Amino acid sequence: MSVLDTTPTSAPAPPRDCTFDPADWAILARGWYALARAEDVGTAPVAATLLDTPLVVYRTEAGIVIADDLCPHRGVPLSLGTGDGTTISCAYHGLRFGAAGACVAIPAHPAAKIPARMHLRTYPVVQRYGLVWTCLDPHGDGDGVPPMPGWDEPGFQRVTCPPFDVAAFAGRQVEGFLDVAHFGFVHLDTFGDPDNPVVPPYNPVATTDGFTVDYTSTVANYPHGAGLRAPDGFRWLRRFALHLPFTATLVVHFPDGGRLCIMNTATPVSARRTRMFAPIAKDFATDQPASEIFDFNLRVFEEDRRIVEVQKPENLPLDPRIEVNIAADRSSVAYRRGLKTMGLSHFFTA
Repeated sequence: MSVLDTTPTSAPAPPRDCTFDPADWAILARGWYALARAEDVGTAPVAATLLDTPLVVYRTEAGIVIADDLCPHRGVPLSLGTGDGTTISCAYHGLRFGAAGACVAIPAHPAAKIPARMHLRTYPVVQRYGLVWTCLDPHGDGDGVPPMPGWDEPGFQRVTCPPFDVAAFAGRQVEGFLDVAHFGFVHLDTFGDPDNPVVPPYNPVATTDGFTVDYTSTVANYPHGAGLRAPDGFRWLRRFALHLPFTATLVVHFPDGGRLCIMNTATPVSARRTRMFAPIAKDFATDQPASEIFDFNLRVFEEDRRIVEVQKPENLPLDPRIEVNIAADRSSVAYRRGLKTMGLSHFFTA
């Protein structure tokens, strides 16, 4: 191994002041999570936090780098520094770091040999769906970025919404995305119908990393005020796919054959804070301004946020005796069962 290859070779330990149960943290660290939109990683270093681990994301001529947000010289966060699109510079002593986290300059000693240990601990990087993804555990399952329906198909408009922060646990946010019984109560200002609350039967089907479920109902997906109406008797198909632990996709099938594909991927900043990313692809109204898509998506998630941030207990109970389930909760029950099968327990340290 060369001195420039600073990808961790052993399983990482939970960071100081970790808010997750250590055993749960070790399991979650094997997953792949989005850290930023690729378009938001420019010349300046970008700070990000994943599972309580402070990270820095920066761009070089060789591609994007993800590393611990800590200068190995005197422990200052590198996200406080500056960048030029090729390297980033520490705000304390000006040390510069480039591709693969390599230290390329020490201003105090420009002619001296750079110590082999003066390199950043880096993590794998995958760019997909307009997002930058990583995994903290080098023993994770290779490129584990979940699939996104529609994104690579011709004829689809593709946008990646700005990230959305939630003061809640990632599992609670994902479960809310999968829930089909709240439309007529939570989404009254966007698309929900308070006169159509009944949830027809549906059944999740297990997959290797979660489950899929086809949910058919007469609840429309048109925004309120759009002046659109489905044909009488039309039944909307919403096809969900859950990818453990914290990513779900939804494909909504419209009356004219169009498809709206949404990815809800929740990055656990800590046990109590989540940064949610939402790539969207659709094959109708493909000239719609991205800002309109962003605005509507934000309105929907703001409605969800109001509920998710006040749920108790704050974690997602995996013990079925803690909360009472109803028939409409089949996806929720399957999700919690999947998390438990991964070996996860209660998530929180307290």
